[in-house]
Amino acid sequence: MYLAAAGVGRIGIVDFDVVEESNLQRQIIHGTKDVGRRKIESARDRLRDINPYIEIETHEARLTSENALRLFRNYDVIVDGTDNFPTRYLVNDACVLTGKPNVYGSIFRFEGQASVFWAEKGACYRCLYPEPPPPGLVASCAEGGVPGELRGIIGAIQANETIKILLGAEGVLINRLLLFDAWQLKFRELKLQKDPACPVCGDNPTLKELIDYEEFCGLRAQPSTTVEQQKLEEIGALELSQRLRRGDNIQVIDVREPHEYQIARIPETKLIPLAHVVSRMNEIDPTKETIVHCKAGARSAKAIDALKRAGFQGKLINLRGGITAWSDEVDPRVPKY
Repeated sequence: MYLAAAGVGRIGIVDFDVVEESNLQRQIIHGTKDVGRRKIESARDRLRDINPYIEIETHEARLTSENALRLFRNYDVIVDGTDNFPTRYLVNDACVLTGKPNVYGSIFRFEGQASVFWAEKGACYRCLYPEPPPPGLVASCAEGGVPGELRGIIGAIQANETIKILLGAEGVLINRLLLFDAWQLKFRELKLQKDPACPVCGDNPTLKELIDYEEFCGLRAQPSTTVEQQKLEEIGALELSQRLRRGDNIQVIDVREPHEYQIARIPETKLIPLAHVVSRMNEIDPTKETIVHCKAGARSAKAIDALKRAGFQGKLINLRGGITAWSDEVDPRVPKY
């Protein structure tokens, strides 16, 4: 994991890992002679070899809720090159709370994303991804594999945006998500909107301090599970597609946010965002089987739990894997984000 921070003539690197051979095809700042060394030491020496006049500060530590605010306050721009969801949410929230721009980049197999999340000027990471995907749904770089050149392309875009921010230039990638398909060699751009209900950067933020992000992303055991969650019934994307084609007596409720609905949608669905699903329960026909979906399955499970608690009498079924599974298994033309 790399987290770089930039100031005027000063670069900070946060990392706690050591260089492994498997890193070298995509982390070209290291070489074979560096295998076994601390990554921050290898990166520092390589950067100084390129430019001995820059000031480099190394922070050999895991970025946590305890140290993130203290580290971020010393820099002007935060560049997120991490590869896991707990750290991405931590970086986002710490950037919002300290007022720093977050130059974001991520890669998965042959796909890459880049944006600048800057709460003072637009959307933050949570506005785009209100909830993390269920644990284990998205493979890491080591598990899923990633071509080295894709890391370089997305990293170069992040560097470009960082320079523009430091120079005060116009045209920064704010409220825009750049998508790159390395296999098809295509770029697409999606417009983002600040979510007024965002818990960290919205009109009435409820998250005013950093939390346990391992628990938030479902990677830490929860103390208890509700009866409703234990009885959660699910359906796969292929089976849902077959039932829709047959004209079965079902309805599909999308509990994502409106801006997500604009990016990608399943045909014949009704949008009721998670925050409004109970107050708009009267719009859901209890005489039909109701399939509830979100991006990956976590928010829809919460919606089902909330509806059951509110007394909804109809049958509720969760779409396993959400619209991501629909894109993978049914219709690849539906964009993934």
